[in-house]
Amino acid sequence: MRYNVVGYLLGEGFRNVFKNKKSTIASLCIMCATMLIFGFFFCIGENINHILDTIEGAQGISVFIKNDTSEERIKEIGEEILAIEGVNKIEYRSKEDALNQMKDWLKDKQYLLAGYDKVNIFPASYVVTLTDLNLSQSVQEQILKINDIKSIESSEKTISTLISLAKGIQIGTAVFLVLLIVISVFIISNTIKLTVHARRKEISIMKYVGATNSFIRWPFIIEGITIGILSALISVVLIGILYNIITTNIMASELAATINLSLLSFSDMFTLIMIVYVGLGIGIGIIGSTISMRKYLKV
Repeated sequence: MRYNVVGYLLGEGFRNVFKNKKSTIASLCIMCATMLIFGFFFCIGENINHILDTIEGAQGISVFIKNDTSEERIKEIGEEILAIEGVNKIEYRSKEDALNQMKDWLKDKQYLLAGYDKVNIFPASYVVTLTDLNLSQSVQEQILKINDIKSIESSEKTISTLISLAKGIQIGTAVFLVLLIVISVFIISNTIKLTVHARRKEISIMKYVGATNSFIRWPFIIEGITIGILSALISVVLIGILYNIITTNIMASELAATINLSLLSFSDMFTLIMIVYVGLGIGIGIIGSTISMRKYLKV
């Protein structure tokens, strides 16, 4: 008997989707449009975070070692730096590497480095990359406590800007997501409300003959969930096609090659987008249907 009731509720919910074609199509179009807008900004946000992570990984702290430090001690310093919490990896640059790097920078002005091949005054160093830019100040303070450290150089302004930008993107994305959810709930609840209004007499009769609120409500909830899932699936396909077209054109541009731009592929974001879209679709469908039924269940 239990399974018959469940089957009836599911059947009614699915039938409502196809029976009320106009309201279903209207709901699908509006929810797809809303989800496409969300997907567009979601992809932008994910790519900005990806670019920031790439830049963050390149923001190294240069730790210069005193010139009279032995090779053995230099290795010990590297191990001490690597043991500090927040340090991701270190890269050693010898005095010769530093001199060669300076030659590369000067290019046709090599005469400025005359004599430095015999007496190399450039210090050996470690380039330290962090697991989290927020730990930059703490890591620097601990490195300065290590013996035989000459000085430290870091891009404090760049690091501060990256941290602020990352926080701004996270807050902006969260606010935009909440707004879209509110708008979607309003849209789906009003669309389903039209269907409920058309069947208000039927609902009243069911109430008078003893049908519970849950028995009446579930077909409409299933209808909302179905519309939400269909909207999510359609939106994922559309956003995937549009994203691939847009990113292909961007990556083919001269600007992208000049700045060495790196963008995420849609497959990199597919699982997360799918989870978010289906979750949104189901959640909005349930909330919208529940809100639209309130008035008509009070007899």
